[in-house]
Amino acid sequence: MNKSLLFFILFSFCFQNGAGTEQRQTSNSILIVYLSRTNNTKAVAEMIHNEFGGDLVAVELQNPYPENYDTMVRQVAEENASGFLPPLKTKVDMGQYDTIFFGFPTWGMQLPPPMKSFLTENDLEGKAIIPFNTNAGYGLGSSLKTIQKLSPDSTILDEFSVKGGVERDGIYFVMVGKREIEVREAVQKWLHRIMVVKN
Repeated sequence: MNKSLLFFILFSFCFQNGAGTEQRQTSNSILIVYLSRTNNTKAVAEMIHNEFGGDLVAVELQNPYPENYDTMVRQVAEENASGFLPPLKTKVDMGQYDTIFFGFPTWGMQLPPPMKSFLTENDLEGKAIIPFNTNAGYGLGSSLKTIQKLSPDSTILDEFSVKGGVERDGIYFVMVGKREIEVREAVQKWLHRIMVVKN
Protein backbone atom coordinates (compact mmCIF):
# COMPACT_ATOMS: atom_id res chain seq x y z
CA MET A 1 0.00 0.00 0.00
CA ASN A 2 1.10 3.54 -0.74
CA LYS A 3 2.86 5.06 2.31
CA SER A 4 1.33 8.48 1.75
CA LEU A 5 -2.15 6.91 1.82
CA LEU A 6 -1.33 5.14 5.07
CA PHE A 7 -0.19 8.43 6.55
CA PHE A 8 -3.37 10.12 5.36
CA ILE A 9 -5.60 7.50 6.93
CA LEU A 10 -3.68 7.55 10.18
CA PHE A 11 -3.81 11.33 10.25
CA SER A 12 -7.56 11.24 9.66
CA PHE A 13 -8.07 9.25 12.86
CA CYS A 14 -5.20 10.22 15.12
CA PHE A 15 -3.79 13.61 16.02
CA GLN A 16 -2.02 15.51 18.79
CA ASN A 17 -4.47 16.71 21.45
CA GLY A 18 -3.23 18.81 24.35
CA ALA A 19 0.21 18.56 25.94
CA GLY A 20 1.67 15.66 24.00
CA THR A 21 -1.31 13.34 24.54
CA GLU A 22 -2.33 11.40 21.43
CA GLN A 23 -5.97 10.44 21.12
CA ARG A 24 -7.99 8.93 18.30
CA GLN A 25 -10.36 11.46 16.77
CA THR A 26 -13.63 10.65 15.05
CA SER A 27 -13.50 11.92 11.47
CA ASN A 28 -16.50 13.33 9.64
CA SER A 29 -14.86 12.13 6.41
CA ILE A 30 -15.66 8.47 7.16
CA LEU A 31 -18.64 6.63 5.67
CA ILE A 32 -19.60 3.14 6.82
CA VAL A 33 -22.06 1.87 4.22
CA TYR A 34 -23.47 -1.64 4.33
CA LEU A 35 -26.08 -4.07 3.07
CA SER A 36 -27.44 -6.55 5.58
CA ARG A 37 -30.37 -8.95 5.18
CA THR A 38 -30.03 -10.86 8.48
CA ASN A 39 -28.19 -8.11 10.43
CA ASN A 40 -24.81 -9.87 10.63
CA THR A 41 -23.10 -7.38 8.30
CA LYS A 42 -24.90 -4.60 10.17
CA ALA A 43 -23.39 -5.88 13.43
CA VAL A 44 -19.87 -5.69 11.97
CA ALA A 45 -20.62 -2.20 10.63
CA GLU A 46 -21.62 -1.13 14.14
CA MET A 47 -18.42 -2.60 15.57
CA ILE A 48 -16.41 -0.47 13.13
CA HIS A 49 -18.54 2.55 13.96
CA ASN A 50 -17.94 2.04 17.68
CA GLU A 51 -14.19 2.20 17.07
CA PHE A 52 -14.11 5.69 15.61
CA GLY A 53 -17.50 6.98 14.54
CA GLY A 54 -18.22 8.27 11.06
CA ASP A 55 -21.58 8.09 9.31
CA LEU A 56 -23.35 4.73 9.36
CA VAL A 57 -25.62 4.19 6.35
CA ALA A 58 -27.67 1.12 5.37
CA VAL A 59 -28.18 0.48 1.66
CA GLU A 60 -31.91 0.26 0.90
CA LEU A 61 -33.65 -0.58 -2.35
CA GLN A 62 -36.49 1.33 -3.95
CA ASN A 63 -38.16 -2.08 -4.35
CA PRO A 64 -37.07 -4.37 -1.48
CA TYR A 65 -36.26 -8.01 -2.08
CA PRO A 66 -38.86 -10.66 -1.19
CA GLU A 67 -38.82 -11.90 2.38
CA ASN A 68 -38.88 -15.51 1.20
CA TYR A 69 -35.30 -16.74 0.90
CA ASP A 70 -35.73 -19.00 -2.14
CA THR A 71 -37.63 -16.31 -4.04
CA MET A 72 -34.95 -13.75 -3.23
CA VAL A 73 -32.18 -16.12 -4.35
CA ARG A 74 -33.91 -16.63 -7.72
CA GLN A 75 -34.33 -12.89 -8.19
CA VAL A 76 -30.69 -12.16 -7.35
CA ALA A 77 -29.52 -14.92 -9.73
CA GLU A 78 -31.59 -13.35 -12.52
CA GLU A 79 -30.16 -9.90 -11.77
CA ASN A 80 -26.61 -11.24 -11.81
CA ALA A 81 -27.21 -13.07 -15.09
CA SER A 82 -28.77 -10.05 -16.82
CA GLY A 83 -26.54 -7.39 -15.27
CA PHE A 84 -29.58 -5.60 -13.83
CA LEU A 85 -28.69 -3.07 -11.14
CA PRO A 86 -31.59 -2.46 -8.75
CA PRO A 87 -32.25 1.25 -8.12
CA LEU A 88 -31.45 2.40 -4.61
CA LYS A 89 -33.56 4.35 -2.17
CA THR A 90 -30.34 5.27 -0.35
CA LYS A 91 -28.68 8.46 -1.60
CA VAL A 92 -25.38 9.71 -0.19
CA ASP A 93 -23.45 12.95 -0.78
CA MET A 94 -20.07 11.34 -1.41
CA GLY A 95 -18.22 14.66 -1.66
CA GLN A 96 -17.83 14.87 2.12
CA TYR A 97 -16.11 11.48 2.51
CA ASP A 98 -12.51 10.38 1.98
CA THR A 99 -12.72 6.87 3.44
CA ILE A 100 -15.53 4.38 2.80
CA PHE A 101 -15.96 1.20 4.80
CA PHE A 102 -17.94 -0.95 2.36
CA GLY A 103 -19.89 -3.81 3.96
CA PHE A 104 -21.77 -6.62 2.28
CA PRO A 105 -22.76 -10.29 2.55
CA THR A 106 -21.70 -12.76 -0.14
CA TRP A 107 -24.67 -13.68 -2.33
CA GLY A 108 -24.22 -16.46 -4.86
CA MET A 109 -20.43 -16.10 -4.50
CA GLN A 110 -20.73 -12.55 -5.82
CA LEU A 111 -21.08 -8.97 -4.69
CA PRO A 112 -24.81 -8.37 -4.11
CA PRO A 113 -26.52 -6.40 -6.90
CA PRO A 114 -27.45 -3.49 -4.57
CA MET A 115 -23.77 -2.97 -3.75
CA LYS A 116 -22.95 -3.00 -7.46
CA SER A 117 -25.63 -0.32 -7.80
CA PHE A 118 -23.99 1.74 -5.05
CA LEU A 119 -20.57 1.63 -6.71
CA THR A 120 -22.11 2.47 -10.08
CA GLU A 121 -24.26 5.33 -8.81
CA ASN A 122 -21.51 7.01 -6.77
CA ASP A 123 -18.21 8.52 -7.83
CA LEU A 124 -15.52 7.12 -5.52
CA GLU A 125 -12.52 8.38 -7.50
CA GLY A 126 -9.57 9.14 -5.24
CA LYS A 127 -11.22 7.67 -2.16
CA ALA A 128 -10.08 4.78 0.04
CA ILE A 129 -12.47 1.80 0.05
CA ILE A 130 -12.18 -0.68 2.92
CA PRO A 131 -14.32 -3.79 2.26
CA PHE A 132 -15.85 -5.85 5.04
CA ASN A 133 -17.94 -8.96 4.57
CA THR A 134 -20.00 -11.67 6.22
CA ASN A 135 -20.73 -14.93 4.48
CA ALA A 136 -22.09 -18.44 4.98
CA GLY A 137 -18.63 -19.98 5.18
CA TYR A 138 -17.64 -19.92 1.51
CA GLY A 139 -15.76 -16.64 1.54
CA LEU A 140 -15.91 -13.60 -0.72
CA GLY A 141 -16.25 -15.26 -4.11
CA SER A 142 -15.66 -12.70 -6.87
CA SER A 143 -16.72 -9.70 -4.76
CA LEU A 144 -13.31 -8.03 -4.50
CA LYS A 145 -12.70 -8.27 -8.25
CA THR A 146 -16.07 -6.62 -8.83
CA ILE A 147 -15.26 -3.80 -6.41
CA GLN A 148 -11.95 -3.23 -8.19
CA LYS A 149 -13.66 -3.27 -11.59
CA LEU A 150 -16.38 -0.81 -10.59
CA SER A 151 -14.02 1.48 -8.63
CA PRO A 152 -10.84 1.54 -10.74
CA ASP A 153 -9.77 4.97 -9.51
CA SER A 154 -10.13 4.20 -5.80
CA THR A 155 -7.55 2.73 -3.44
CA ILE A 156 -8.86 -0.54 -2.02
CA LEU A 157 -7.42 -1.63 1.32
CA ASP A 158 -7.25 -5.15 2.74
CA GLU A 159 -10.66 -6.60 3.47
CA PHE A 160 -12.24 -8.16 6.54
CA SER A 161 -14.34 -11.29 6.05
CA VAL A 162 -16.03 -13.49 8.63
CA LYS A 163 -18.64 -16.23 8.75
CA GLY A 164 -22.07 -14.97 9.73
CA GLY A 165 -25.41 -16.71 9.55
CA VAL A 166 -26.52 -19.30 7.00
CA GLU A 167 -29.98 -18.14 5.96
CA ARG A 168 -30.37 -21.10 3.61
CA ASP A 169 -30.24 -23.37 6.67
CA GLY A 170 -32.41 -21.14 8.84
CA ILE A 171 -29.45 -19.74 10.80
CA TYR A 172 -29.92 -15.99 10.94
CA PHE A 173 -28.34 -13.51 13.35
CA VAL A 174 -25.29 -15.05 15.04
CA MET A 175 -23.38 -11.99 16.33
CA VAL A 176 -24.32 -12.52 19.97
CA GLY A 177 -22.62 -13.81 23.12
CA LYS A 178 -19.24 -15.46 22.60
CA ARG A 179 -19.44 -15.10 18.82
CA GLU A 180 -19.97 -11.35 19.08
CA ILE A 181 -16.90 -11.05 21.30
CA GLU A 182 -14.79 -13.14 18.90
CA VAL A 183 -15.81 -11.10 15.88
CA ARG A 184 -15.30 -7.78 17.68
CA GLU A 185 -11.76 -8.81 18.61
CA ALA A 186 -11.11 -9.91 15.02
CA VAL A 187 -12.39 -6.55 13.73
CA GLN A 188 -10.08 -4.68 16.09
CA LYS A 189 -7.06 -6.76 15.00
CA TRP A 190 -7.92 -6.13 11.35
CA LEU A 191 -8.16 -2.38 11.86
CA HIS A 192 -4.78 -2.36 13.58
CA ARG A 193 -3.28 -4.55 10.84
CA ILE A 194 -4.32 -2.24 8.04
CA MET A 195 -3.13 0.68 10.20
CA VAL A 196 -6.47 2.45 10.36
CA VAL A 197 -6.11 2.76 14.13
CA LYS A 198 -2.94 3.17 16.16
CA ASN A 199 -1.52 0.53 18.49
